[in-house]
Amino acid sequence: MSTPLKIDFISDVSCPWCIIGLRALDQALEHLGDEVQAHIHFQPFELNPKMVPEGQEIFEHIAEKYGSTHEQYQANAENIRERGAELGFVFKPGDRRIYNTFDAHRLLHWAELEGKQQALKEALFTAYFSQHADVSSHKVLADVAQKVGMDRVRAEAVLASDQYAAQVRELEELWVTRGVSSVPTIVFNDQYAVTGGQPVDVFVGAIRQIISEQSSVVNADE
Repeated sequence: MSTPLKIDFISDVSCPWCIIGLRALDQALEHLGDEVQAHIHFQPFELNPKMVPEGQEIFEHIAEKYGSTHEQYQANAENIRERGAELGFVFKPGDRRIYNTFDAHRLLHWAELEGKQQALKEALFTAYFSQHADVSSHKVLADVAQKVGMDRVRAEAVLASDQYAAQVRELEELWVTRGVSSVPTIVFNDQYAVTGGQPVDVFVGAIRQIISEQSSVVNADE
């Protein structure tokens, strides 16, 4: 019998480890098959909420934020590319820019109501990391929404307004108050958390342990 599993995937569109974590989680769930019945909810987190409208060149941003040297940046980027390739995701080499992602999170909030949230999330990761698209651009966001089968006119209307802004802010604050300070953070059944772009086998082991522990609690209560 499949065990229901609620998954809150807290992440940002501009976080490379988030797509690595998502790909690994998806493959772990595929491996587990009928053991679990998973429902993934993508929750908003902004790594750079005060980013200027024109964005910032990636290395300049990393150097300012973390004090990294160009050699450290290049080594980390190569590690990310290799991890992505192992999971079937293409990180396009070369410089890109960091952008404000708040409107992307508003669109993702709407996408969940439309049953298209994971499709949009994955398409946004591809647009940003594989195509170096500006994911703060309303045109780019509407293009991506249309590509995954969402209503473009409705997407443009959402983006042109402040619709879902309050809900996204509230969710961002909620996860911060729950202790989330880095992404990806993956919360299972509102109780167990795994952080970072973990390998597939780590997710498989964690999920099986969660299932086992919850089964023990249920049996003890009967």
